[in-house]
Amino acid sequence: MPRKPHKSTQDKNAGSLRIIGGQLRGRKLSIANVPGLRPTTDRIRETVFNWLQFEFTDAQVLDCFAGSGALGFEALSRGAQLVILVEQDRQATQLLNDHARTLSAACSGRALVQPGDVLDFLTTPPAEPMDIVFVDPPFRLDLVDRTVALLDQNQWVHEGSWVYIETEHDWRGDVPLHWRLHREKVAGQVAFRLFEVGVQQ
Repeated sequence: MPRKPHKSTQDKNAGSLRIIGGQLRGRKLSIANVPGLRPTTDRIRETVFNWLQFEFTDAQVLDCFAGSGALGFEALSRGAQLVILVEQDRQATQLLNDHARTLSAACSGRALVQPGDVLDFLTTPPAEPMDIVFVDPPFRLDLVDRTVALLDQNQWVHEGSWVYIETEHDWRGDVPLHWRLHREKVAGQVAFRLFEVGVQQ
């Protein structure tokens, strides 16, 4: 009896995630099978979006290190006007584009996938700053500090912007002095914090 052709695990999706609130609540999204991809858990996502529950209507949102799109698409579902998802992995980007087309057609906002390295992307100032930024990079690669510095230096955020940062639990990096820590929590090996951007002195 002939064997079935072997499929590499890289050709398969790594499961799915569920949008937990808003217009697209209950939608399931496939996750690309990419080494190191670590979608924000439902529990953490629910906490973060409760922190930000009144901030999404007509917001401009940037999802750095988008990966599965869990954070960006959740923001889209909750009323964001524009969500930019930056991701450099080709397989993940293809899946993000598929989801962006489907979900943008089903709600009032628009999702735009930007392929490439987020540190390169942030070197160019935006046409207008973002209202909400998600920073959830792969752990242990020293990416948070550099990302935060570029966001601040190149006017990606404005007074009143919210910046969510998800890191390993023992991260001890720095953020600009005018970013005020609003909330923080630890769940197992993950720490997550929400900052509000203040007036730069």
